Amino acid sequence: MYSPLMKTEVIEEPTLPPLQKESRVIGKLHQNLPGPTVIFTAGIHGNEPTGVQALQNVFDELLTLDITIRGTVYALKGNLPALEKQVRYIDEDLNRVWIQNRMENLDEIEAENSELDQQKELWQLLSQIINEEAGPFYFFDLHTTSCQTIPFLTVNDTLLNRKFTAQYPAPIILGIEEYLDGPLLSYVNELGYVAFGFEGGQHDDPQAIINHEDFVQLTLGFTGSADPQSLNHFFHFNRLKEASETKYRFYEIYDYQPVAQNDQFSMTPGYRNFQRVHEGELLAELNNEKIYAQEVTNIFMPLYQQQGDDGFFFVRRIPKPFLWLSKFLRKFSFLLTIMPGVKWNDRSKTSLLVNENIARFFTKQIFHLFGFRSKKLSGKYWLMHNRERTSRDREYIDTKWYS
Repeated sequence: MYSPLMKTEVIEEPTLPPLQKESRVIGKLHQNLPGPTVIFTAGIHGNEPTGVQALQNVFDELLTLDITIRGTVYALKGNLPALEKQVRYIDEDLNRVWIQNRMENLDEIEAENSELDQQKELWQLLSQIINEEAGPFYFFDLHTTSCQTIPFLTVNDTLLNRKFTAQYPAPIILGIEEYLDGPLLSYVNELGYVAFGFEGGQHDDPQAIINHEDFVQLTLGFTGSADPQSLNHFFHFNRLKEASETKYRFYEIYDYQPVAQNDQFSMTPGYRNFQRVHEGELLAELNNEKIYAQEVTNIFMPLYQQQGDDGFFFVRRIPKPFLWLSKFLRKFSFLLTIMPGVKWNDRSKTSLLVNENIARFFTKQIFHLFGFRSKKLSGKYWLMHNRERTSRDREYIDTKWYS
């Protein structure tokens, strides 16, 4: 039965053209009940339409079943022109442009660039939601991959994200922010909110729609937006668990193969996510040079589409003791500065400057344990950013999952 208190509606935002405003907002659910603000985005890559379809399906079902919603739930489309043309992007990857210096000057940037226009509109909408709604806030971005895959979560490695994502029965991939510059939810996560991506399957695979629907339904229960029992929680949990096909929960990305804009890259056919590869195995060709595996490992997100700048990644399982140890050590990140070749990069103590010639015996994994992610600077230095410094733990402290 339809409830007059729950309706799919566009956001009152007169500064946006009505047609674009209506097409970007898939739906908004609100019943004037206190609760969190949950934002789902999908289609930030235009060749990944299954997340958009899944959000529409779930919103239609919630309305039909008259499910009580606490707080506010938004479903938004990302790259509208790319979705219409069914391509990853038009001028530049919309999920690689959320970089701090660009965001600080976003309103002043002028260029004939489709993704720049989309970024400005999307951020204006997200900023309005953050400014006008009550917290706690949750951000989720729905994606698919060009290869065959089980569903999984891509997560910036903060303890806040770890704690929330541990509720899902799917593999959790940590550390992707070290290898990708400018994803939307990496930027949002650096603002301190719970924010991560969900990969539902392969592009255009009908199963990906089902996996996305299960993720959305579970997320509404985990955030407290809806009663899990009313959402048939165990059905969606078990179905997503079955689709995940793995007993291993946490992985980390530790290496990848970049692909420049004009490179000629060809992945060896037939690989799928998490597949085991062996030393000497032919993985791909880059500019007519063959790329072989240097060790036994797991391949991740091999590139089987023309657009994209990440050829493939390597992942490995994270032992549980490593996760427990890192949770403890992140309280003592200041101890790193007593090591030779390591010093604070700024007065805010949010990042470290590491001289690799002096601190060459301290691997990236040690800094990961203390909650830092790395970025190579010119010359001999690494810049290590503190993942935990901006986390808004206090805003989530009263939630069921946090306690």
